Amino acid sequence: MKLHTNVRRARRAGFSLAELMVVIVILGLLATLVVPNVVGYLFKANSEIVKVDIASLVDGIKQYQINNGGKLPDRLDVLIEPDPNGHRYIDAKTMPKDPWKNEYQYETNGSEYRIYSYGKDGMPGGEGEDADIDSDSIRERK
Repeated sequence: MKLHTNVRRARRAGFSLAELMVVIVILGLLATLVVPNVVGYLFKANSEIVKVDIASLVDGIKQYQINNGGKLPDRLDVLIEPDPNGHRYIDAKTMPKDPWKNEYQYETNGSEYRIYSYGKDGMPGGEGEDADIDSDSIRERK
């Protein structure tokens, strides 16, 4: 009797195809609901990182101007180079890069400046993740 019960348990010791299909369908439904939301939050997080980085660079430029009689730096690298007193205008040993591993762009005419990221595609213009984010648009929102 005991042998017969063990054989019956051995046959039932697994999942049926129907049970596996139900689990796969449920996982598929969850994935279709969750993935779009996660991707949207990831894009939003990347654009927020860019805004924070640019704000930090803007603060560094303001400090540079204070210490240099209102003069703007020629390039962003100056902000990480120690001045004669060993002070850095941003607390970093290398220039930060945007979340897509592109360098931040900097333009100045001597009296005004603009810091920007080209977005995910690394090219001017674009929409969504490829849209440019710059210091001018960040200042306008504040």
